[in-house]
Amino acid sequence: MSLHDRLKSPNGSSPAEADGSGAAPVAVSVREDARPARSADPYAELKTRVHHACIAKLGPQLFTSESSETVSEKVLRAVMEELALDRTPLTRDERRAIVRDISNDILGYGPLEPLLQDDSITEVMVNGFNRIYVERSGKIERAKETFADDAHLLRIIDKIVSQVGRRVDEASPMVDARLPDGSRVNAIIPPLALTGPTLTIRKFSRDPYTIDDLISFGTLTPKAAQFLQACVRGRLNVLISGGTGTGKTTTLNALSAFVPGDERIVTIEDAAELQLQQDHVITLEARPANIEGQGEIRIRELVRNALRMRPDRIIVGEVRGPETLDMLQAMNTGHEGSLTTIHANSPRDALSRLETLVLTAGVDLPLRAIREQISSAFDVLVQISRLVDGSRRITHVTEVLRMESDVVTLQEIFLAKPPDEETATAARGAVRLLAPLACTGLKPHFLEKMAAHGVALAPGFFEHEESRYRPAFAGTPF
Repeated sequence: MSLHDRLKSPNGSSPAEADGSGAAPVAVSVREDARPARSADPYAELKTRVHHACIAKLGPQLFTSESSETVSEKVLRAVMEELALDRTPLTRDERRAIVRDISNDILGYGPLEPLLQDDSITEVMVNGFNRIYVERSGKIERAKETFADDAHLLRIIDKIVSQVGRRVDEASPMVDARLPDGSRVNAIIPPLALTGPTLTIRKFSRDPYTIDDLISFGTLTPKAAQFLQACVRGRLNVLISGGTGTGKTTTLNALSAFVPGDERIVTIEDAAELQLQQDHVITLEARPANIEGQGEIRIRELVRNALRMRPDRIIVGEVRGPETLDMLQAMNTGHEGSLTTIHANSPRDALSRLETLVLTAGVDLPLRAIREQISSAFDVLVQISRLVDGSRRITHVTEVLRMESDVVTLQEIFLAKPPDEETATAARGAVRLLAPLACTGLKPHFLEKMAAHGVALAPGFFEHEESRYRPAFAGTPF
């Protein structure tokens, strides 16, 4: 029982003792146990008073060029001084918790700060000021942290989006932004969000996942990783497809590490998320329209501009509109080795969606011409799926062949098949959702193109694998 509750009860007794019954009614305790309690913060007013007092006291000192440690010390000292002046009776633990919360509000992102620091959490979803959910090990659960009210949540949202030059208000109630570490942020506020301000943060690892990490997670096999490495070094055009939250950007980031360091790379994204390790990298980011509806720079314009920047590689974070046509033209006019991602549920669906996106460019082209552009532009298609146990798996590594009649021909190079009934129940307690990614035995047609860029694979590399099945890795952290 906290000191705050004891002070509110007569004679310092608990609520049950003050009632004289010695115990709470059974019916009430049953109702409380039936649902998780989310009581209001009893110190919300105290935190607000101290927060405003500290802001008024420090003022411009929070935005000086001093080191973050110096600013943190000043904030900590100011918070403790204001708490002492307030004279609210607090225990040591309560005082420590209040100091931490107020410091997080001033220097960080308030209640979100411990969630963002927790490496086991991959996504943070704020459905309202008192409802925060997180994704941990592929499963969604409710967090105990809450905001004081809608104004508190709006203040944190405004702090996040203003750091990257974006804004959110009634005139512009939706915004896409990013945190300094590259984590993706989406915010939507009333009047569009009827339940209050809503915030979604897809966290990125502080240390970007490498291909070795993906192998250890069971996302792909070492042999498939070796093949994808050869594809990137051999300057093949790679398309990564998958549904929302399957790990397309993570896989793109891991594959980009295979690009030689002496090549000039231009990345184009809606919100800069890629964390490339090379030195010769130019990062371009789209810009939304201002409050007058002017000044918008779309990905399509950035792709066109990138062609004049003498790039060796063009990496587009995701194609989702008219820029698809410009990307295809770039790949077909000498810009080999480009990488991009697209939302699709299968390799064939990815090609169909490419056709649809090209049509959004407003160019009146017959479908056959579009398909010929697609078949000649992309060499490899990597399909990623998220399984029901939360794990992410690469299920197809597919070669894009030429046209046959009016259809683009696909050839599976690596495939993860569902295990049959006998194999799925071979081991007790092991759930086998997919077999490991195995080579189909088919040899791709782009080996000569890879060899022209100095990359060659062993003659027996594509022999059919009779590998053992193993369980899918649940709880993949990305």
